[in-house]
Amino acid sequence: MPKPSLPVRLALLVAGTTLPLIVFAAGIVFYNYKQDRRDATQRVLETVRSIRLVLDAEVQRMTGGLQVLALTSALRAGDYDAFRPIVHGFLEQYGRDGVVLVSNRQGRQVFSSVSADVANLPPRTNLAMVEKVFTSRQPAYSNLFVGIVKKKLIITVEIPVIKDGEVLYAISFSPPLDIFQAIIEKQRPSRDWTISIFDGEGTNFARVPNPQDTIGKRASPSLYAELFRADEATLATVSLEGVPLITSFTRSSLTGWTVAGGIAESSLISPLWRNLAITSAIGGLLLLIGLAFAVRMATTIARGEMLQELLVEELNHRVKNTLAILQSIAAQTFRSASRTEREKFEGRLRALAEAHNLLSIEKWQGSDLQDVIDRVLQPYAINDPRRVRMFGPKVPLAPRLAVVLSMILHEIATNAAKYGALSNDSGTVTLDWEIVEEDATRKLRLIWTEAGGPQVTAPVQRGFGSRLIERSARDQLGGEATVDFLPHGVVYTVSVALEGEG
Repeated sequence: MPKPSLPVRLALLVAGTTLPLIVFAAGIVFYNYKQDRRDATQRVLETVRSIRLVLDAEVQRMTGGLQVLALTSALRAGDYDAFRPIVHGFLEQYGRDGVVLVSNRQGRQVFSSVSADVANLPPRTNLAMVEKVFTSRQPAYSNLFVGIVKKKLIITVEIPVIKDGEVLYAISFSPPLDIFQAIIEKQRPSRDWTISIFDGEGTNFARVPNPQDTIGKRASPSLYAELFRADEATLATVSLEGVPLITSFTRSSLTGWTVAGGIAESSLISPLWRNLAITSAIGGLLLLIGLAFAVRMATTIARGEMLQELLVEELNHRVKNTLAILQSIAAQTFRSASRTEREKFEGRLRALAEAHNLLSIEKWQGSDLQDVIDRVLQPYAINDPRRVRMFGPKVPLAPRLAVVLSMILHEIATNAAKYGALSNDSGTVTLDWEIVEEDATRKLRLIWTEAGGPQVTAPVQRGFGSRLIERSARDQLGGEATVDFLPHGVVYTVSVALEGEG
């Protein structure tokens, strides 16, 4: 697989840094949305509970006023002319649309706040409510129905009139529905809310929005299906207008009526999408800025690398030319020298050239010890690789160390090929190396061990190669080189300092 280009790698770095931040920010936005949704759900439930308390308080006030009317002596004595001003005083607090009726158990009206001609008043239509009051002897609260007097939708509050332990009459009060409409309009938190008051059968008799189109209609199917399964609940519904809502409802234990309220889902989702859009826009802008910066940096670095490669190529060219000139001069200088002397010099020159070639491949940033050894010993391992064995860890070398070690190994290998284990067909060479700590300094130790070669005898005097090995290790590498002429084979030990090499 080809290595990605520098601009691609920098772009991936910028993207890998920026995109997780964008995702993290989006996660925070979504977490806040979930928290806002939980808060909104709780707020909806608290709002409908508050409206129910206001509704119950208003109905209790109506009930208390009717109970006062039921205790008046004029009503008990059947003096309806005296009773009428008292009723009008009660109705003044509710407006002119309120109606008070008094009827017997059969539903015949004996008093009406709208007409004194009771003889011609029709009987009441909601006889079930009248019977409930006479039977239970307790206040009762009706569902929505069409009133016989107003000829429009009403609800009634019914109170028994008790005398001597017997229920004589039922007082019915039909308050204006505007009273209930005003309650929910005052309690409505914002225009995103839908609030309704339902009677015992789930029919609207007060609602916002669109009261003119929805009063008298049942709750939406999604709410109506759950309305009578519990006295209080929170759920997702769809309003009569088709708006998705988070809805809560609570039922009054006093009247049996239900208050329901819902907040539009869009009021919660819209901020979510807006915040996500803002986060994405800012993140995208930062990503584009980062990518532009990455491309600019890549261009600058690529220009620098191109210049560096050009300089390295020029250096390689000059070094090769220099070595070629040096080889030509040596050939002219050593024309009268022996062939052995010329081969020694040219071999050392080739070793130097091979080291330079290896560094050229690595762009003069150093090389690995294994590569240096392979380059020097390759000619001796071509016919039988088993004759040259190498063991050691991976060790990066600085350019100067690579060149000098290459020269030292060349001299050792040359001696082995002429006089030692590599001079016959059966000898072997083992090269081991390791990193050691000596006096708080990291050192590279190489041990060259020969076996199977001719009988070893110590030389009478040291040659130029031995002096080259010793001086190079000591003067150029800050180490040392020793040689032991053992009977079974020569052992070279080279130790060089690695500190400061880079």
